[in-house]
Amino acid sequence: MFQLLYDFYGEEPGWFRIFNYVTFRALMAGLTSMFFSFYFGKRIINFLYKLKFKETVRTDGPKSHETKSGTPTMGGLMIITSLLLSSILWGNLKNYNFLLLCGCALSFSILGFRDDYEKAILKVKGGMRSRTKFLITIFLGIVLTYIYFYITGSIPGRDNKGIQFELTDLFVPFIKGPILDLGIFMLPFSVFIIIGSSHAVNLTDGLDGLAGGTVAIATSTLGVISYVSGTPVAANYLNIPYLPGAHEYSVFLSALTGSLLGFLWFNAHPAEVFMGDTGSLFLGATLGMVAIMLKKEMSLPILGGIFVMEALSVILQVGSFRLRSKRIFKMAPIHHHFELDGLKETKIVLRFYIIGIILALITLSSLKIQ
Repeated sequence: MFQLLYDFYGEEPGWFRIFNYVTFRALMAGLTSMFFSFYFGKRIINFLYKLKFKETVRTDGPKSHETKSGTPTMGGLMIITSLLLSSILWGNLKNYNFLLLCGCALSFSILGFRDDYEKAILKVKGGMRSRTKFLITIFLGIVLTYIYFYITGSIPGRDNKGIQFELTDLFVPFIKGPILDLGIFMLPFSVFIIIGSSHAVNLTDGLDGLAGGTVAIATSTLGVISYVSGTPVAANYLNIPYLPGAHEYSVFLSALTGSLLGFLWFNAHPAEVFMGDTGSLFLGATLGMVAIMLKKEMSLPILGGIFVMEALSVILQVGSFRLRSKRIFKMAPIHHHFELDGLKETKIVLRFYIIGIILALITLSSLKIQ
């Protein structure tokens, strides 16, 4: 909205020019969304208590989790509300990809809300049917990626050697230039990324502050990448695709990081609220969508290594039990395995944060080491 004010007033008065600086708007978006999270936090928690949107804890899990039963869920409402309000205030609403990211977050948040509603209010065991939820996820992924690749996506600029990049090019970390043009196959590949990312973050949401903190590390990292990708001088220096308008994604990602930090104020151990699928599904899908827009699809498994590890632990556990009738881990996802192994919840979360920061640094280093 403030960007539109700048476009309307132009140079009169001159101080409106500050709204044209992406760095300023990104900083303010983060601070604003954090403020909104603090402001709405207690109000949303009390509202959820009144509506009895309470979490039901697994009976086969760690005994320490029994005390969490009754904690309100759907805290993702706090995140999505703060994110969208801040994005509307500070984002460039003329950037269609920026609006597409907002649409991605909102659509997956609504899906997650429906799942939480069925579990908490309708008392449907397990919530929405897995097949129905999966098919809706696929549908949303197809719609979002189709819009990007065939409507809103802009052709990447040339590198410093004059080589033209394509929107369907596939880049691999630490390797210079694209390795393959996937062409029409980029669409199903991108849908797979969104689906995998959304469910991986959903599986990670099992300890107080775990999903919120690790996603915040990933979004802040992608915010830096989006800024340099949308800045011609920086993109050419790093020899990465110059993506016109991509620096605007940093405003959205800063707002998302700020809303997550605000949410962690209430979600840190002992949690006053859980994000539920209302938050985790849209956070994962948004990470996947941003990675696609930044041509960092293959960097996402590195940056989101925590989420990959959590998802793989479930796949291996289920596969092993069905094939051999034996479990690999004491419990899956793997963070519960560490709990049953004797580690305290807070220590597990902190160590996962440290791993997430290390993976973020490796991802950033791949911009130049190629």
